[in-house]
Amino acid sequence: MAMDEVLASAYEVLHDSVLTHDGIPVGTAAALDEGAAAANYHECFVRDFVPSAFVFLMDGKTEIVRNFLELVVELCGQQGVMAGHRRAPGLMPASFRVRPDGDGVSADFGDLAIGRVAPVDSAMWWMLLLRIYVLTTGDVEFARRPQCQEAMRAALELYLQESFETSPAMLVPDGSFMIDRRMEVYGHPLEIQSLFFGMLQTARELLLPAVGGEELLANVKRRLQTLRSYVRMYYWLDQYRLNEIHRFRSEELGADAVNLLNIYPESIPEWIDGWLPEDAGYFVGNLGPGRMDFRFFAFGNLLAILFGLATEEQSQQIMALYEQRWDDLVGATPVIITYPAVRGEHWAHVTGSDPKNAPWSYHNGGHWPCLLWAFAGAAIRTGRHDLARRAVERSAQKLARDRWPEYYDGRHGSLVGRRANLRQTWSAAALIVAHRLLEDPESLPVFESMNF
Repeated sequence: MAMDEVLASAYEVLHDSVLTHDGIPVGTAAALDEGAAAANYHECFVRDFVPSAFVFLMDGKTEIVRNFLELVVELCGQQGVMAGHRRAPGLMPASFRVRPDGDGVSADFGDLAIGRVAPVDSAMWWMLLLRIYVLTTGDVEFARRPQCQEAMRAALELYLQESFETSPAMLVPDGSFMIDRRMEVYGHPLEIQSLFFGMLQTARELLLPAVGGEELLANVKRRLQTLRSYVRMYYWLDQYRLNEIHRFRSEELGADAVNLLNIYPESIPEWIDGWLPEDAGYFVGNLGPGRMDFRFFAFGNLLAILFGLATEEQSQQIMALYEQRWDDLVGATPVIITYPAVRGEHWAHVTGSDPKNAPWSYHNGGHWPCLLWAFAGAAIRTGRHDLARRAVERSAQKLARDRWPEYYDGRHGSLVGRRANLRQTWSAAALIVAHRLLEDPESLPVFESMNF
């Protein structure tokens, strides 16, 4: 199958997924599989819409993106009470459903989700998409509208609330971002820190000083600086840092402590010795008091490169890791979401014996085509066009032939996910974005530096 036929198939999925409300396009359904296991796959998820929005912006079809941004803000007012608890303003919905009877749009704030966890990343993705819309269209007046400004302020006031921690990283529960099922990612997962950094950068660029609200912007700038330094220093893992952790003294007290979070050397997993190359590195998946999750989480690392959270040297080392551990991290169908999979009794403990997150499936080491756009963008930003092209060429025909699965199973991602939806919109959109970026790296300003 030629590349133009692959792209035509991907565009067919994208166009067929468009949802309309009152005669205007407002988003895309998550999947078009009539046999989808869960009814909410016919809804528009804030997170899932992002690669679709990228395609629309690249193609000059900006109306649907603007409509989506407006609708999400309007839906914030639908938040109700769950178990007697009303969540704080500033939270944005995980998804919304356009009712087929023309009776409006209904939003889900986690009330209907598995585990009933609020979507922490929705407001982050909304703000990031707002920035990209403005950069693409030049419509800065849209971001200056009172509705958009108030939405940004409400989100920031919620996300910047003082906590009982000294860490600048953001604390969240399991299931509050792309990994939306129990996978022992509670605490300070890397993906949230990368998104939080991008969200704060967006606020620094687009938020107007309000009367008496100068302190909010000052707080944004302070948090940006501390978060960037903290992640770059404490989340980073290479051979030098691994040796430091291996020789850590524990139970250190006082101002002269080196092992500030009391990470025990005994927690270093056996698999990492010999797996981490000398000239490569990555950001660990999670970090907190007495805890370092050494697993590789793809999305957080790729977003750290795209948003400038990683230094140039760290970005190159992450891509070097991909190059040297290609079979583990990319495999037959790019890109694996986490590495390695948790198995045995550890799997039962970590996932609660979740059969969907069986080893090398779904969030537990599954391969997700939707990550192609982030992989291609990170590779291109670091000058590794060869890796981006390799990933796209390796997967394009397979994805089209397999009818755009949601995810793949198996150690190397060669099996269509046992419970994966077909005609998954963000799988198709991600391939289009990745291909377009290879043809024209300047076609999407999401990859403009956010350094400050």
